[in-house]
Amino acid sequence: MQRRQRGISAGLLFLFYEISRVGFQNIPPVTLGTLALNIILFLNPLGPLSEVCISVNESFYRKNWWRLLLSPVHHADDWHLYFNMVSMLWKGLMLERKLGSAWLAYIIAVFSVLIGVVYMVLEYALAELLDDPTYKMICAVGFSGVLFALKVLNNHYNPGRFSSVLGMQISSKYACWVELVAIHLISPG
Repeated sequence: MQRRQRGISAGLLFLFYEISRVGFQNIPPVTLGTLALNIILFLNPLGPLSEVCISVNESFYRKNWWRLLLSPVHHADDWHLYFNMVSMLWKGLMLERKLGSAWLAYIIAVFSVLIGVVYMVLEYALAELLDDPTYKMICAVGFSGVLFALKVLNNHYNPGRFSSVLGMQISSKYACWVELVAIHLISPG
């Protein structure tokens, strides 16, 4: 797993544009801190992606549990970072105002670890069910799982809303699933 590029790039420039469009002063502290942490670790990763990604083999069998903390805040490339952080910006704006900063910080911390655990359980189950040990070696990074959980939480607190996904108006109840498919089609892997 190799990072395609580092430094200032198109995805990062678009992300800075979105943040400036909202205005730093309008972004609540936990949301802004989450954005900053992810951007800083993209520009200055704590290690190669192969050393921070999460997999059954690396995290469970080799007992590299710190990967549960590192994998969500590292991204494969600038577009991966862009899509995740723009999603975090909008979800964070809504949820932090609704729940408060302390509660959102707690939720993000818990979801960050739990999503990694769920990922490993699913990969292990796939490996066993399909009798294919390669599933145990698939390594993942990124904040997408946390964002999916935040989207479900946001839909719970804001029922009956509509979201725009790739220009289509979709009920928020289904938008998280459409967004998941859209992100996979736009940025596979």
